[in-house]
Amino acid sequence: MPALAKGAGLFCVAVFSQVVAAVVLVGMLLSSVGMVFLFPATVRLMRRMTRLNRRLVAAWTGTPVDEPYLPEPAPPVPIAEGWYRDGRSLYKTPLIPAFNRRLNWLLKDSATWRDFGFLAADMWAGGLIAGAPLLLVVVGAVQLAGGNLIGLTWPLLAIASARWYAPWALHVYGVIARTFLGSTEKARLAQQVDRLARARTEVVDSQAAELRRIERDLHDGAQARLVAVGMTIGAAEELMESDPAAARALLAKAREASSTALQELRQLVRGIHPPVLAERGLGDAVRAVALDTAVRTHVSVDLPGKLDAPLESAAYFAVSELLTNVVRHSGASEAWIDISCQGPTLRITVRDDGHGGADPSRGTGLAGIERRLAAFDGVLALSSPPGGPTTAVIELPRALSVSPRPPVTWRTITTGICWSLCWIPLFPQGFVAMILKLVGTPEKSWFLALYMPERLQWPTIIGMIVLGAGMLATASVLTARHRNAKDAACA
Repeated sequence: MPALAKGAGLFCVAVFSQVVAAVVLVGMLLSSVGMVFLFPATVRLMRRMTRLNRRLVAAWTGTPVDEPYLPEPAPPVPIAEGWYRDGRSLYKTPLIPAFNRRLNWLLKDSATWRDFGFLAADMWAGGLIAGAPLLLVVVGAVQLAGGNLIGLTWPLLAIASARWYAPWALHVYGVIARTFLGSTEKARLAQQVDRLARARTEVVDSQAAELRRIERDLHDGAQARLVAVGMTIGAAEELMESDPAAARALLAKAREASSTALQELRQLVRGIHPPVLAERGLGDAVRAVALDTAVRTHVSVDLPGKLDAPLESAAYFAVSELLTNVVRHSGASEAWIDISCQGPTLRITVRDDGHGGADPSRGTGLAGIERRLAAFDGVLALSSPPGGPTTAVIELPRALSVSPRPPVTWRTITTGICWSLCWIPLFPQGFVAMILKLVGTPEKSWFLALYMPERLQWPTIIGMIVLGAGMLATASVLTARHRNAKDAACA
């Protein structure tokens, strides 16, 4: 019954989508005849409706649908004279350049037109599939109201088939919605470029801060000690003849200072790029950090080999920062580190038995890890409820070589045929013929069902609709499977 209710709800949303599609169409037509200021508002209305569809599909069908929109354009920046340039024109205020940029962004984004296509076709494709039981009940109620007892058949049929049909219909609706409303390769690339551009800016700022820290450590630490060593040796040289014992004491002090300076330099080099990481790889470098950690740490490594040096460095310093947080803030007695690969993705899990409560917004350590990982399109997922335990998961996609793509199979041909031909039985031979039949027009044109004997016309029309919907559902399912396989191969 919940699946039936969800299907009925999706059908009602599909009906409302038709109304929104009609409003959007009017707005686009008015925009094309000079009222261009209506176009952004029309697109905003359309995107609000499709966002509602995405949320309902994700919640009711279990099929997540990512937003496919290209990143918004940056606001206009004034030139040296304070004017704003838009093409060959100059403006005193950024209003018109910003509007033109936004209009150009909306017009050239293919997701704008795919959203409109989904709203226009939603009721005739996925909506009819999801709401078929509701329609059967309505047809039965209408026939019963007219005194036709055969109307009892349709509600009984809907109830009898609900157990297997309703979940299947929800799944098909989710696949169709993801096919129309899901992210395209172009949108994913544009979004990734936008994320990487922001990450690059943050990484450049972080590297500049790191260089300033290294300069400060060298100036205040090793450099100051080396200067002191030189002065101590100079003083020892002056006392060598007059007071050999004092000179030897000064030389001993200089040796201790040089040893301390060497240790500081080693720590500084280890903070830049540890030698063990370059020589032994990520697994042994993390084991070395675990041995120096005050908390008992268990390390499990399952890697096929060495990774790229920049990626290894990012993963190493992320783990080091997480272990530092464990020692300083968690109050844990033990920690566990698991490093493994899932396909081409590197996954690192750091878990402790502390009191939890970690929050990235309250400190810079976790935020720094996120900035470092963002340069490689990586993510940090943190679970730290009050009372513990704390679990941090790092994922770095495309860390390993990608397997070759599978060869083209019969699914590609079947998908192409279904996408190309499903509209013929669904619309002209199905719904259009049904409307002509209900109206009673004598025009038959090329509608196959209208040339059939009277008793076969309705079965033919219904069969055409079922055939078109089945081809559409098959094409959507095969496309979704191909997309999932492609995402898994490229992740």
